[in-house]
Amino acid sequence: PPAPRQPQAAPGARESVTLRLDSAVLAHFQKDGPGWQDRLNDALKALVAG
Repeated sequence: PPAPRQPQAAPGARESVTLRLDSAVLAHFQKDGPGWQDRLNDALKALVAG
């Protein structure tokens, strides 16, 4: 029998991860308050998009 299908992640879905960052990097993204995770995600997306 065929293997069961894995559910596909929704476009733009996010995953929870543990990530170690330099304190200066974390401070840079947190200095403007709430939304720092979105800003960090946007910066990383821009980097990989090249």
